[in-house]
Amino acid sequence: MIAVTPVSASDTIDQGDSYQVTQQAQMSGLAGTTQLTVLYVPAEGFAYVNPQGQLTGVSVEIMQDFARWLTQRHQLAVQLNFVSETNWQQFYQRIVHAQGGVFGLGNVTITEPRKQELAFSPPYLHNIAALITHQDISPLPKWQALPEQFAKLKPLAFSGTLHEQRINRLRDQYQPNAIVQQVSSNPDLLAKVASGQYYAYVDAYNYWRAREAGMPLRDHPIAAESGETFGFIMPHSNDWAGLLEAFFAADGGYLQSPRYQQVLTEQLGAELAQLLLKNQSE
Repeated sequence: MIAVTPVSASDTIDQGDSYQVTQQAQMSGLAGTTQLTVLYVPAEGFAYVNPQGQLTGVSVEIMQDFARWLTQRHQLAVQLNFVSETNWQQFYQRIVHAQGGVFGLGNVTITEPRKQELAFSPPYLHNIAALITHQDISPLPKWQALPEQFAKLKPLAFSGTLHEQRINRLRDQYQPNAIVQQVSSNPDLLAKVASGQYYAYVDAYNYWRAREAGMPLRDHPIAAESGETFGFIMPHSNDWAGLLEAFFAADGGYLQSPRYQQVLTEQLGAELAQLLLKNQSE
């Protein structure tokens, strides 16, 4: 049995049942329903409430597949308690300080420094970072053209992300006197870039969805960066990490499965799904 329970931020409980306690209860014949807490940053396509009022998205669907796998392979009754956190930096810190069976869905790039603070699942998405401007800005033919073509634009960054580091590097090299403006959400970043006053890095799926929604944006392929991967995050005290790794490796690998392709296609659209799957295989 799998239950999925959305919880409001005011009811936040950043702890969940440990696998050790769950296993002990199972062996003694006293197993009940395992309570796992799943914090998520709302993001269209990845963790959002659909018109039917259901929480869904790529990240949510994968976590639900993990819960089903726990039931099928390990005979565990699991309840996923989803908790919304709109501030990405607060979301990250809440996971760092959480205890036990707590998972974070926030499209967090896997890096070695972050591994010192928390635990990661295996990658669930191979990301592409896109440099974007208003659509009236001509595509950059070469890096040396940036100071002239972006002369009237200001650098903009999502605070605390790898995209901020990318923008800082561009500023340092091509616009050393510019001040990097800060935002704390992707919708705010996209709206500011669409105003025609800024340039920024953003994940490719956010750019694609914004274009599909009619926002006047352009990406600059010369500046696209691939090679980074997203993982679910967990506090180091989460002892479900080994089972999550086994889930991703089972039956030839989750990312190679028809189910994974189905999730990406249904949530992100066929064209973007194929782009991300192609990036995964390269």
